[in-house]
Amino acid sequence: MKKLLIIGFVWPEPKSSAAGVRMMQLIDFFLSEGYQITFASSSLKGDKSLNLASKGIQERRIELNNSSFDLFISKLNPTVVLFDRFMMEEQFGWRVAQQCPNALKILDTEDLHCLRKAREEAFKDTALLNRDYLFGKIAKREIASIYRSDLSLIISEAEMVLLKTSFEVPEALLCYLPLLIKNLTPNDISNLPSFTERKHLITIGNFLHAPNLDSVIYLKNNIWPKLGAKLKNVELHVFGAYANDRAKQLESKDNNFFIQGFTPDVDKVMQNAKICLAPLRFGAGLKGKFFDAMKNGTPFITTSIGAEGILDLKQTYNFVTDDISGMIDYVVQLYNSEELWASQQSLGFNILSKKFNKSIHLAKLSDKLNQIIASMHEHRLSNFTGLMLQHHAMQSTMYMSRWIEEKNK
Repeated sequence: MKKLLIIGFVWPEPKSSAAGVRMMQLIDFFLSEGYQITFASSSLKGDKSLNLASKGIQERRIELNNSSFDLFISKLNPTVVLFDRFMMEEQFGWRVAQQCPNALKILDTEDLHCLRKAREEAFKDTALLNRDYLFGKIAKREIASIYRSDLSLIISEAEMVLLKTSFEVPEALLCYLPLLIKNLTPNDISNLPSFTERKHLITIGNFLHAPNLDSVIYLKNNIWPKLGAKLKNVELHVFGAYANDRAKQLESKDNNFFIQGFTPDVDKVMQNAKICLAPLRFGAGLKGKFFDAMKNGTPFITTSIGAEGILDLKQTYNFVTDDISGMIDYVVQLYNSEELWASQQSLGFNILSKKFNKSIHLAKLSDKLNQIIASMHEHRLSNFTGLMLQHHAMQSTMYMSRWIEEKNK
């Protein structure tokens, strides 16, 4: 029996975040490949966490800096270990290598944390992103984690290019695996609400994610005053899990700006809306909100960072702009023109079909995993940098963790 151990940063919440959706796509893939899955995490479960046991997955709570993990994993003896974000590889990677040296180690980056953080810092400094920001402490940790892993799953084509050029990571260590969408049938599309059946604008995103909160604040203060004045009687509804007090205070019912908070049915609220508007000013990876929009036939408008990895930004799109005036003008056009709206809706369907076809990408992932497993020794020997980092990490991280464990006794 093939066994997969997933070491989760958090318990999956597919109705709250794109990261939760991503994790469930990976879980479904490994189930389809015949793996027996154990999901382990040191975090506490939230009320929105999915019941993994209902899918036949064993759940296990693990502790940081505790040798009980060694006993657990040696007994489990997994074929594959999947680290959910680089922080989990840092914490548990050396223990996996020590107890189960033959296990294939996969890192799911979710998005490149170093890129997201670098953009956030440059944004706060009102500066352009450069290597001083990009090559910071998080980059050193994250890229080291990529090298120590046998394979890293990269969600965005733009991040694949960045890793291979700016960081010079060998392509053999990387696998492009975006968010995945099942092909929409003509019947699926015809059953979606029409232009005339929809109204209002929507934006959506987990409020614990800094780029989402910033986007909502930017919408409220810089865009909606002008946009709302041009779209009389049109409302903007803001959805997202974990809306804090700061987010709730942004609501202005008199100005048709509503903070709705968590929705258990993203498809329904997307299908009711005429447009998805999300002016993201920093971030990384793929933005799940735009995939939800496209599959539900809802045209979206965003910035160049928001569209990164979805569109070829060498081309010009009216619905991708970093200019507030241009964004406002296009929203008004799109909201009032059924022809323009239908054209962008059709483009969204085509993007999903051509770039994010579930069966195509999962077939490539299956082939890649089988190739590495069949030649694991040679694969690791070709990654001397990873062997070197693994050696030093086994020393420094191990002794720090052992010291913390003793200290906690």
